[in-house]
Amino acid sequence: MTTTAHDPLDWSPEAVVFDCDGTLMDSERHWQEARIRAFREHGLQPPPGFAKQALGLHYEDCGRLMAQSVHKPELAEDLTAALLDHFLALVTGEPVTMPGAVRLVRLLSGRLPLAVASNCPRVVVEGSLERAGLLGHFQHLVVPDAGDRVRPKPHPDVYAVAARLCGVLPHRALAVEDSLTGVEAARRASLRVLGVGPRPQGDGATRADWWLPSLDAPEVLAWAHSLGSPRGPQQP
Repeated sequence: MTTTAHDPLDWSPEAVVFDCDGTLMDSERHWQEARIRAFREHGLQPPPGFAKQALGLHYEDCGRLMAQSVHKPELAEDLTAALLDHFLALVTGEPVTMPGAVRLVRLLSGRLPLAVASNCPRVVVEGSLERAGLLGHFQHLVVPDAGDRVRPKPHPDVYAVAARLCGVLPHRALAVEDSLTGVEAARRASLRVLGVGPRPQGDGATRADWWLPSLDAPEVLAWAHSLGSPRGPQQP
């Protein structure tokens, strides 16, 4: 684990904003399989290292990257559609939460405003969280929306909007993220960041205020308990 001078676990935020894919829900494996199936559907193979390049991207950006990676930009729209179709089929059939996610969200519920800021389509976020029994704990779900001019990560929009909807200044909110794309988005929006999951290679992880292997780390649970009693009835 890595700490900095701005250690979020020695600090009490006024709201917590979670990423969904790879942070709350173990869905990155579904995205990876969906990419493989979309490539295969078009008689293609994913280039070496593509999964790492695609981590955290909005699915439309991922579809364009898929097409570029195989030098077939004309297939961007078809690959994007196939990617989403395959992912929806996979995630609907087998939603799985990340270690510690359910316990942490339930501990924070009622203590602080909670939101989700995700690059996934709203139907995916709502469906996954509902099946996991977590949806009712979140006051706000923010996803990219062209109509509302909310751009996907790594743009700061989803985190900036989530903090505003929670009624707090961005620097008083904590983002919880598993990808460098998401960490960058949260930092641009001026949130402090708790990174979770395998530590990225290089110096990318230093963009987060703290990086821990999972949400069930004892430090995270102790921090959640330290925030005091819930302010109202918790969701079951």
